[in-house]
Amino acid sequence: MRVKLQHVAHTRSGDKGNTSNISVIAYDDAFYPHLVEQLTSERFHEHYAGTIHGPVTRFEVPGLAALNFVCQGALGGGVSRSLCLDNYGKSLSAAILGFELDIPDALGPKLRGPR
Repeated sequence: MRVKLQHVAHTRSGDKGNTSNISVIAYDDAFYPHLVEQLTSERFHEHYAGTIHGPVTRFEVPGLAALNFVCQGALGGGVSRSLCLDNYGKSLSAAILGFELDIPDALGPKLRGPR
């Protein structure tokens, strides 16, 4: 079944200068292999087309069932240089929750929230 990331994981973020750090943490370990397979650096970057202007590096953290993305050129020059409040790390981490991925029907009962 195709679902939004918000039903599979939650996010945390931070920002420093023009770099945003976004972590995607699976609600259940059973979701982690699907995140690793489908939420690649390339697809993450495509999701933010026109917003993240530098490279995106993905780090896998299997012990926490998490992926960490470091996004260069993501904050319009940084919090103190940008007039655009929407580009801060927390907004970017919320936006990835709309990313869609395929999850086996058998994992349906583990999904969170209304669909």
